[in-house]
Amino acid sequence: MSEIPAKATESEDPSGGARSRAAEEAAPADMWQSSPPGSIYDYIKVASFSLSPGGLIEQWSLRAEQLFGIPAHRAVGLDPIEAFVDPDLRSRGQRKMAEILDGREWTGVVPFRMPEGEDGSRGEEGMAEVYVMPTRTAEGDKAAVCIVVDVRTLRSIETDLAASQAIFGQSPFGFLLIDTDLRVRRANTRFASIFGGTPDDHRGKSVHDYLPRAEADRVSATMRRVLESGDSITDMHVTGFVPDSDERRHWSINLYRVHSGSGRPIGVAWLGTDITARREAAREAASARRNLALLNEAGARIGNSLDLETTARELLDVVVPGFCDLATVDLYQALLTGDEAPPKLADGSAELRRVAFASAVSDAPFGGSGERVELGAVHRFPFNSPCADALRTARPQRVPAEEGGLVQSTLAVPMVAHDTVVGIVQFARTKGSEPFGDRDRDLAVELAARAAVCIDNARLYRREHERALILQRSLLPPGDPEASGLDIACRYLPGNAATEVGGDWFDVIELPGHRTALVVGDVMGRGLRAAVAMGELRTAVRTLALLDLEPAEVLSALDEIARGLGTPGGVQQATRAARQPRDADLCEVYLATCVYAVYDSVTRRCTFANAGHLPPVLVEPGEAALMLDVPPGMPLGVGGEPFEEVEVELPEGALLALYTDGLVESRDHPLDEGLQAFVQALTDPSRPLEDVCDHVLNSLDTRHGEDDIALLMARVQGLPTESVGDWTLPREPRSVGRAREYARAQLLSWDLEPLVDTTELLVSELVTNALRYGEGEIRLRLLLDRTLVCEVWDAGLVQPRRRRARDTDEGGRGLQLVGLLSAAWGSRRTPRGKTVWFELPLPGADSPLTDPAEALLSLF
Repeated sequence: MSEIPAKATESEDPSGGARSRAAEEAAPADMWQSSPPGSIYDYIKVASFSLSPGGLIEQWSLRAEQLFGIPAHRAVGLDPIEAFVDPDLRSRGQRKMAEILDGREWTGVVPFRMPEGEDGSRGEEGMAEVYVMPTRTAEGDKAAVCIVVDVRTLRSIETDLAASQAIFGQSPFGFLLIDTDLRVRRANTRFASIFGGTPDDHRGKSVHDYLPRAEADRVSATMRRVLESGDSITDMHVTGFVPDSDERRHWSINLYRVHSGSGRPIGVAWLGTDITARREAAREAASARRNLALLNEAGARIGNSLDLETTARELLDVVVPGFCDLATVDLYQALLTGDEAPPKLADGSAELRRVAFASAVSDAPFGGSGERVELGAVHRFPFNSPCADALRTARPQRVPAEEGGLVQSTLAVPMVAHDTVVGIVQFARTKGSEPFGDRDRDLAVELAARAAVCIDNARLYRREHERALILQRSLLPPGDPEASGLDIACRYLPGNAATEVGGDWFDVIELPGHRTALVVGDVMGRGLRAAVAMGELRTAVRTLALLDLEPAEVLSALDEIARGLGTPGGVQQATRAARQPRDADLCEVYLATCVYAVYDSVTRRCTFANAGHLPPVLVEPGEAALMLDVPPGMPLGVGGEPFEEVEVELPEGALLALYTDGLVESRDHPLDEGLQAFVQALTDPSRPLEDVCDHVLNSLDTRHGEDDIALLMARVQGLPTESVGDWTLPREPRSVGRAREYARAQLLSWDLEPLVDTTELLVSELVTNALRYGEGEIRLRLLLDRTLVCEVWDAGLVQPRRRRARDTDEGGRGLQLVGLLSAAWGSRRTPRGKTVWFELPLPGADSPLTDPAEALLSLF
């Protein structure tokens, strides 16, 4: 409290001390305690002094010293009008002083000026509100007590109070003033409107009256820390409930310590705003960002493989655990077995296979709908189950949780691609996770649709891939080719990995007399178009080879066929149109290169003919590899040029390599460099032939993907001398019996007694025909390898022709008998006549021998 001069007189009271004692008894216990710092007087500058009956300052308080800056020893005895009032106003001040000393109370605002300082400096000016109360001295003289308030400080306090009241009462934020005991001292209207009642109803409450216990303990500890340290807390998130509502609310509060005018902490200010809507919006935004990130990840990670099962696993790698805790993928069994896709909307009861499972909490696959299904198992969903309904309707379904189970929320989402359901994916969240909402359902549908498109693409690719493989297998020799007197190894690498077919081909064709045709060709172009043209040429080559034509004749016929491939009218139309310009809309030019070689295992001689192809490479034992000088000729389809033949004798153990340009040529490696590298790669031909092929492919750049690669390698293993029987017979009737004797003796030496009777009969027939219809001397040759071959040579040019004899004919059944008893027979032209041959399987082979007696009876 401000000081009151001690000489101020007390008011007289008739009741005296009794009344004073009653007031003391009724007053609170702390009424007469000293006011602690922090009261109103810390903010308002209040001073007091007393005037003597003569109008001079008689007493000067300490507050007056602070307000006017004059110590008591200077102030006492001064005339306040003369000391503090401006000379222009002194006359008016003297009149007021006279009125005051006459016993009148007076209150007013008085301008004042500090006296000059001891150093002569001019005093400061100000405004003071003065309250003058008349008093009497002990002698009964009139005096006065003056209470002075600094008007500037008072006006500032009034402004601050008005602003504080406006902010506190009109603020849209909840505002609390909390004392040092963490009790509410004041609450604003906004806070009361949220938690009910009037602002006064909240006085004395603590945060435990508004928040759950755990949250209230956290906030109380924070307020205590703010009160002790003075550090402010900004944007502290608090969660709780408001009265009469079960909705969880979120607030952002700011806490700062409040001080008195003297700087003493008197409490904590609480400023709070409801951020429930903002939190929900932020949550939705975060969810949208998470979903977008998940979709981006799905787009990057799903579909990198064209494999059905791998694509399903990629989907689960994306969603677990980012989207759900457990997930499974079931695909229709028909898709996995290579059948076409099921109807657009099946009844949901078709067989499915569980191809993928992922879990962030357990390794055991969950049942989802119905019984538990293991990974890889084939199963059906019950007709009335949510999963079956999802498959039928192509719409997501919620699967009820099993009572007491781990899973609390499951979505069954059909995998739909191009209006076709290919399977179903189940997303599950365990207890403790947030159940699936509408946004989650939409995201699950989008993820399943993306995976379904990738799976359907993988299905289509697999279908096309299998068709391409079937086409490729049909155009290339099946399995490992076998040939008499040759060890064969081959490789084919498609340049187009998408279709795995191209225009390159190779073939190994068995010819009569234990001879073998080796073919390597290349249709210019790539893809299915080149593959189809290659297939036609390959078929033509095999057909021409069975006619046992010479290599040059085979290539000439192929050239005519190639010219007719792109012409609607075929070969004849191509021949007629050769002199006319081609119509680009009706004709296509098919060009191909080919090397055709015929190897005789008896003589170890090989005849080559080349149609614009790369030269064969020969590696003789102990020698360096060399390219054979075979005239290249023109590519097939050009026409007008003959083909030349070259005959080469191949030593035992020699290695022959036929190949296409994809092996030795690419953009980075010119043809000359590739040929040189290929020749150098054949440095050790004694290794197993399969290893030699692998070594060549590994040594050269075969992964450029620019062209197909075909490689055919053959190691010469001639027919041993003891496996050949060769006799010359004079042109006389006794030669028939002699031929039978030669054949019998040779077969017995080869331990082929079961073939003696059949061979004698057939040899007798062929030699007899040579005597009757042939010319010149007769040659008989028996060859033993994987089968037994018998050849009868003569100089006649007329080819034998098989015909059906009538019942009344005495002859004409010899060739019919040969056809019945042999595995195969035929004739071919030779430079000096013709050769008629037949072939018999060896005993113990898959083809059983025909009984000669039954064959003879069947002729009649």
